[in-house]
Amino acid sequence: MLQYRYSVPHPCEVAPHWSIVSRSLLGSTIMSKGILYLVATPIGNLEDISFRAIRILAEVALIAAEDTRRTAKLLYRYEIDTPTLSVHKHNERQRTPSILLRLEGGESVALVTDAGTPLLSDPGAYLVKSALARGLRVESIPGASAILSALVASGLAGSQFTFVGFPPSRSNSRKRWLQTLKGEPRPLIFFEAPHRIEKCLTDMAEILGDRQIAVCREMTKAHEELVVGPISVVIGSVTGKKGEFTLVVAPHDDKKTRPEDEQIIREFGEMTKKETSRRAAIRQIAKKYGLSAQSLYTLLEEAKQ
Repeated sequence: MLQYRYSVPHPCEVAPHWSIVSRSLLGSTIMSKGILYLVATPIGNLEDISFRAIRILAEVALIAAEDTRRTAKLLYRYEIDTPTLSVHKHNERQRTPSILLRLEGGESVALVTDAGTPLLSDPGAYLVKSALARGLRVESIPGASAILSALVASGLAGSQFTFVGFPPSRSNSRKRWLQTLKGEPRPLIFFEAPHRIEKCLTDMAEILGDRQIAVCREMTKAHEELVVGPISVVIGSVTGKKGEFTLVVAPHDDKKTRPEDEQIIREFGEMTKKETSRRAAIRQIAKKYGLSAQSLYTLLEEAKQ
């Protein structure tokens, strides 16, 4: 087991002083080895990057980028001419050995994704695990994150949350996946593609109920949009919209536990007797108990038969 000790320099100092303690490598140093930097990059606005991140990207020997074309725009903006290498989910295992050789040879490498913080629903986990297994230093350079940006803007932020990445692309698999999250007591954060966003929200309303949700689109970009409300209301606002979506869903609420079917049917009957329309009654009851309007409609139809 390798343990690292290092001192953080004053900003005016040139570089930190490193030492390494190991039962098998006592007395050796890691000054001769490179560092794998995990560099967070902007999620949209190119100004959302730290001075430190810019310096690291300019100083390393190589930038391992998920998409070199997208990274090139950032590098051009800050006049950085560091060579780049494509490292994505389809070639990460093939690229890793050569990157490790460069690190062990004393060259430092920066890993970046298309946007945001590396490894969060992005490639890089295999490379990082391999580097740590070799006793190489891995250092995170913090910065932009779509997950945290969406959470703090949603109105649902608390001391805890659960990030679940991208839902399955097929509806049946997505519904089964959502069932496993139905009782989650913390806010849920999802990513979703624009061509699946409507179907995903429909499935969420059916499985999770008509919960409060924040749909964040194109965060930090020119057409940034934030829509907050019940899923049944918000779903109409995403029709035909393009861009990158981050969803924050309200947690399961034990206070809205579904009552017996007989009670729901009785409440529906009482509401419609008071001249409340059938559609309005279904909408109100569904919202009250965190159910989808479709599941409630099905229950009422079965009861009628």
